[in-house]
Amino acid sequence: MPMMKAAVFEKAGRIVLRERPRPEVGPSDALMRVTTTTICGTDVHILKGEYPVAPGRIVGHEPVGVIEELGSAVFGYKPGQRVIAGAITPCGQCSPCLEGHLSQCGGKAMGGWRFGNTIDGCQAEYVLVPNATANLAPIPDGLSDEQVLMCPDIMSTGFGGTESADIRIGDTVAIFAQGPIGLCATAGAKLRGATTIIAVDTVSERLAMAQRMGADVVIDYKKTDPIAEILRLTGGRGVDVAIEALGTQQTFESCLRVLKPGGVLSSLGVYSGKLTLPLDAFAAGLGDHRIVTTLCPGGKERMRRLMRVIDANRVDLGGLVTHRYKLDQIEEAYELFANQRDGVLKVAITP
Repeated sequence: MPMMKAAVFEKAGRIVLRERPRPEVGPSDALMRVTTTTICGTDVHILKGEYPVAPGRIVGHEPVGVIEELGSAVFGYKPGQRVIAGAITPCGQCSPCLEGHLSQCGGKAMGGWRFGNTIDGCQAEYVLVPNATANLAPIPDGLSDEQVLMCPDIMSTGFGGTESADIRIGDTVAIFAQGPIGLCATAGAKLRGATTIIAVDTVSERLAMAQRMGADVVIDYKKTDPIAEILRLTGGRGVDVAIEALGTQQTFESCLRVLKPGGVLSSLGVYSGKLTLPLDAFAAGLGDHRIVTTLCPGGKERMRRLMRVIDANRVDLGGLVTHRYKLDQIEEAYELFANQRDGVLKVAITP
């Protein structure tokens, strides 16, 4: 049986490189040879035991690669074709999919998130893509792996948060946390027509990157109270949309406190503990606020649209890749990324 190298979750605190059998292709599957992938903050939640996956699971959910083999029922593709697959791999046939909720495929919360969660993921030399006809997206000629590396998750999530919030031309938007998802939300808010974008973080490099992505104002929360400053900037009115991009009680609550009556809180963070609603900030539930959540939209059409945005030079996310590692160095890459050392934003992993 052919073998491959893969990053495997063994137990909380331990993801290691192992030899694993290369996946066998079923009728609706495609085998992708991974050429580039990356580590996500969700993978760090898995590493820390904050999100449960089965021991022995290959992790990772952001694949860029080349079609190695196609199942007999897969059509419209050919071996050797450069493709990506979204972190979310909907079947396209179940009720949630047909209702337009692709991320919730199968009717269970987060059901569309399979890679590195309920099936083996892509921090490996090969990954098996399920429902391949619905999920493989050809990479346009001229785009590099790193140019499209953010599409499967980070870009889709960040942009999805702005779409779920229905940002309109002329809106004022505050985005709390400028990690990769927050930066993509900043870029997405700009594309949707927001005219005042306020980015909050404390890492100077991330605040500088936020300005490159379209932020009009940046706030270092260790130097300035972001709630007071945002209310000052808006004349006490509050923002039309507040985007939470970290997954903590503090940032979630801060979003509520800067939101205007009738505004939208768009939540993108993955929360690993209890989340509470402060009564005053929530206006006792009478402020006509909307709280929306987004699991990154997936499927081949979503990937095609995101790659078109990049191909048309509407946004440049190449600067988000700050470090590069070989798959053989995956444990070193996790140590760096999990501890947020050396100004890391995203790492590119190449088998």
